[in-house]
Amino acid sequence: MAAFSPTALEAPRAGKGAARLALSCLLAAAVLLVAACGSRGPNRAPVEDRGTGMTRPPAAAVDPASVKLLPGAENAGKPGYYTVKPGDTLIRIGLDTGQNWRDIGRWSNLENPNLIEVGQVLRVVPPEPVAVARPVTSSTVTPVSPAPAASAPAAASSAPKPAASGGDEDVAWIWPAQGAVLAGFDEAKNKGMDIAGKAGDAVMASADGRVVYAGAGLRGYGNLIILKHNNTFLTAYAHNQTLLVKEDQSVRKGQKIAEMGNSDADRVKLHFEIRRQGKPVDPAKYLPPK
Repeated sequence: MAAFSPTALEAPRAGKGAARLALSCLLAAAVLLVAACGSRGPNRAPVEDRGTGMTRPPAAAVDPASVKLLPGAENAGKPGYYTVKPGDTLIRIGLDTGQNWRDIGRWSNLENPNLIEVGQVLRVVPPEPVAVARPVTSSTVTPVSPAPAASAPAAASSAPKPAASGGDEDVAWIWPAQGAVLAGFDEAKNKGMDIAGKAGDAVMASADGRVVYAGAGLRGYGNLIILKHNNTFLTAYAHNQTLLVKEDQSVRKGQKIAEMGNSDADRVKLHFEIRRQGKPVDPAKYLPPK
């Protein structure tokens, strides 16, 4: 029987210990590797803290040539021009300036008088006539002898007189309807006077004139007629039942131009206005006493 040797037992034990040690080292290395991978985040772009002092690229400069200018803007504020306000129509502008709305459209070179924009500038007085200078040639020049001093007064008296400007004295007014006055002139509330009547009663031209508007295009006036009497005066006849005249028609004082009605009104009546250079005035100060 062989003798027992302690070293024979220690050898296998030593082999197992080494294997365990190697396995432990591998596990430790794996743990460290995993920890190292976990500490690294995904690839990200570096963050740069620019702070509050970061400057932005300057805004693109606006080219003045690219800004749309409304027609006539260069005339804003000049005498004889009108800047369109919200709610304006060419008919109302004509009534407020004492002009024919068609003339305003022509003077302002409007392609479509029904299309005007807020801020647009319109001409509301006739354009000045352009004088054409003719060249003078030597063949047309003739010597002129000085006139005697005594003939000067005669020459002055033969000079043509300027045309009448169309002032108050040029219009002889009559009442446009026969009814009683329902409401008189009030600069803030009533731009004319209201005259009572029955549907179909005659509405007459208050003076000689020309029809510059006949229609229902002005809000608050219903079926309306506007007459131009001269360069100073317009008259307006509103709320009619029937219109008997057309635009550009000449009418005589006392001519029946409409029949009374209640269009755009709470009752049958004639609303009558006299406008002096576009400004409403009290008709009672111009009409003869009844």
